[in-house]
Amino acid sequence: MKKLLISLAAVATLSLVASATPNNQTGCGLGSVIIKDDSTAVMLALQTTTNMTFWNQTFGITSGTSGCKKTKLVLNERAAEFVAANMDTLAKEIAMGGGESVDTLAELLKIEDKEAFASALQANYNKIYTSQNVEMNDVLDNVAKTAL
Repeated sequence: MKKLLISLAAVATLSLVASATPNNQTGCGLGSVIIKDDSTAVMLALQTTTNMTFWNQTFGITSGTSGCKKTKLVLNERAAEFVAANMDTLAKEIAMGGGESVDTLAELLKIEDKEAFASALQANYNKIYTSQNVEMNDVLDNVAKTAL
């Protein structure tokens, strides 16, 4: 009986993952797939916690599942996870020309001159964030094209 329940849960999860679309605020992953309500901060926190607790966002980003799309240029898995989890904050800090998230991204990408990196990001903001609904993979690809 226990095996049957586990099998049913796995099938249900896989069917949800197959039809998943990422949430623009919390990124892709199982949390965004199974918790559809993103109208409150509590629900967004639950999505993010689920994504990060079970490492499914990492798997989704690298495999292109769970509503995630693979980037054309995989810079580094940790950078992809970071951008997915911090899209809004990163956008604001890039527009301002720096901040903690920009510094963290620079570290993850092994950028030595953080100030030049932040300036390049700010100068190319409209090329990096091409629309209000830009996705994580596009942001990473655009960062690679414009600031590296």
